[in-house]
Amino acid sequence: QVQLVESGGGLVQAGGSLRLSCAASGSISSSNVMGWYRQAPGKKRELAATITSGGTTNYADSVKGRFTISRDNAKNTVYLQMNSLKPEDTAVYYCRYSTYVLYWGQGTQVTVSS
Repeated sequence: QVQLVESGGGLVQAGGSLRLSCAASGSISSSNVMGWYRQAPGKKRELAATITSGGTTNYADSVKGRFTISRDNAKNTVYLQMNSLKPEDTAVYYCRYSTYVLYWGQGTQVTVSS
């Protein structure tokens, strides 16, 4: 079992920044992919960004150039630095850990006001 604890969400004005953190604990594999997904009201959950344990990153087109994903393998923690936030970034952001199984965090709300 893997537990994920997210933090860092909140309310910010358009153009502002937030940093999300997700700490994983439990049966952590040395080879895994961690990432952030988001779900806006009435919409399907979608990819924001992922990062492998080797540091390879992947971003949704909608966040490229504004969001940066990083990780600290020693702390089993993944971060999402979100800059130049827009109202359309408003969503619940979920951390995901994957090897041959998937684990999800409980989600953290990000609200961007115009």
